[in-house]
Amino acid sequence: MKPGDHPEFFRFPAPAGRSRESTIRLDRDGRFWHDGEPIDHDQMAAAFAAWIRRHPDDGRFILTNGYDWTYFTVDDVPFFIRSVSAVGAGLEIDLSDGTREPLDASTLEVGARDALYAQVKGGEFTARFMPQAQTSLMPYLEQSAEPGRFELVVGTGRYPIGARPDS
Repeated sequence: MKPGDHPEFFRFPAPAGRSRESTIRLDRDGRFWHDGEPIDHDQMAAAFAAWIRRHPDDGRFILTNGYDWTYFTVDDVPFFIRSVSAVGAGLEIDLSDGTREPLDASTLEVGARDALYAQVKGGEFTARFMPQAQTSLMPYLEQSAEPGRFELVVGTGRYPIGARPDS
């Protein structure tokens, strides 16, 4: 049993002389930084991406490996969509934490600089499409009846792409 399995794990104080705050930051391009320096170790960055959660009490972003946890800063979104694949009558996305899940096309929104976003992890988090993943949606896009708007057409479904509040 890991300490993280304890129901009060996220309420335990930080180890003596330490803080739960960190200088770890996830930038808007999906890159981790620590103390203002990029994290160039690919396995460490992959581990951080897999450890992303929300604190159950205050909703802030945390990194947790089940043995310890810390707050960290997210500039835009905590997850990034790296690729999109057609699976049956739908689309599946590959996320920056190494997981795959069906795309919830009903949650698509376009934001600043025409970046595309979707809800992931059962709607708990927002993810931004990396440029190559966003481009791979081109065969599924059609002009909407509303000028300047698009819809994602997958199988028999048509999903209008909404606008993010920041766009």
